[in-house]
Amino acid sequence: MWFPDHKPSMSLITEDPCKAMPLDFVFVIDSSRSIRPNDYEKVKAFIVNLLQFLKVGPDATRVGLLQYGSVVQPEFSLNTYTTKDRVEQAVRSMEHLATGTMTGLAIQYTMETAFTEEEGARPADLLIPRIAMVVTDGRPQDTVEEIAAQARQAGIQIFAIGVGRVDMNTLKAIGSEPHSEHVHLVANFSQIETLISVFQSKLCGGSEMCEVVDHQCQHICVSSPASYRCKCRKGFNLNPDADGKTCKSKCERVMDLVFVIDGSKSLGPANFELVKQFVSSIVDSLDISLTGVHVGLLQYSTKVRTEFTLGQYSVARSVKQAVSRMQYMGRGSMTGSALRHMFESSFSAKEGARPNVPRVGVVFTDGRSQDDVSGWADKAKDSGVTLYALGVGKAIEQELRQIASEPDEKHLYYAENFEKIGEITKKLKSRICKESMCQCESVIMFQTQVTEKLKKLAQNNILFPNTCGLHRYTKWIFGHLVSMCLC
Repeated sequence: MWFPDHKPSMSLITEDPCKAMPLDFVFVIDSSRSIRPNDYEKVKAFIVNLLQFLKVGPDATRVGLLQYGSVVQPEFSLNTYTTKDRVEQAVRSMEHLATGTMTGLAIQYTMETAFTEEEGARPADLLIPRIAMVVTDGRPQDTVEEIAAQARQAGIQIFAIGVGRVDMNTLKAIGSEPHSEHVHLVANFSQIETLISVFQSKLCGGSEMCEVVDHQCQHICVSSPASYRCKCRKGFNLNPDADGKTCKSKCERVMDLVFVIDGSKSLGPANFELVKQFVSSIVDSLDISLTGVHVGLLQYSTKVRTEFTLGQYSVARSVKQAVSRMQYMGRGSMTGSALRHMFESSFSAKEGARPNVPRVGVVFTDGRSQDDVSGWADKAKDSGVTLYALGVGKAIEQELRQIASEPDEKHLYYAENFEKIGEITKKLKSRICKESMCQCESVIMFQTQVTEKLKKLAQNNILFPNTCGLHRYTKWIFGHLVSMCLC
């Protein structure tokens, strides 16, 4: 079980596997050139040690492993071996790739191939947890945030283990939430075995994790074999912050939203930064995900520049990072050309627009356009795009009315100066929520209050068991209220 040059602590040895529930478990191992040969052997020892806490078998835990450098090299699939001994032998026989660090590519392979039924993953309806453990020692040479988010949204629970100089933000971009349970960093490969005891308790814990930890979930705690996660009640979503424990009102409808941002010289660099903050604030209120809201953005001046397309990002953090990277153009003001670009390109399937999904454009300007805006605004609105016109300072009321959808009072907003842009932000958030996503926070709160009242009545024998039909009727009424609110 142990390698000749590795003297393990006897506390790590266990004669019988713990009574853990079945898992589909895939190791994703960094095999880049920055890992020295003796450190590579320590990673292999770490894997073998972890296997001692798993009951491996076709009806128990299935184990797969891939390593990656500049390319992904699958070592064995979830259905390759049916005994722990065979898995250990395969781990010991792995050879170091010693090439690049394409972590994003490895996660993509894990999601698209390693966890398919063809590779041995059990059908999703069996509810067998899918766990990926990524071990890396360096900065990825590709992007990981988007693909890791997609993998997590696909139901894969990801543990991210960093060794040495790995950036903690990179690990958090990979690992599932809460990060305190899924992200681990050690100083060097000699310390990686200190994580054995951590994962022993995760993989062998017989108790529900939510019962034995101070989870601090605002709404609901959901136990998993190796950890826990926080979940929000219907109508709410987890906040896009670091701890993954608090909830916000949720946007139930999908939407393709394109920001059309004035980058003309009349704004000035300081005010352009305020506009970027405005966009980020709106993004914070949206349920951005693969199946939820998609966001694109174009900036215009004398020319029009696509900053990012509707299909480019699927998590709010990536959208906000792209917004913060925008460079101020600072020239003319061709609003009409920007509307044309939005109509012809931004809402095209090529750039990620989805069929049968509501399309919304938010046009921000601070002055008179140097070209006509009405023609392309009308074409966009006639095609089904809902346009909001936001003006600041010297923006022309007539042009704003030509851009905005009807009625004007719901789609046109104006502020005298950039210091008052926060007022526009609040109004726009409220209007988008009411018209495009129909949040039902008040209905849900009312439902919760009435449900609690019914429980108390039943406990006091005021509401008798044979009146359970009232419970069903109440639930049916609330269901219709929510469905109406969700359009």
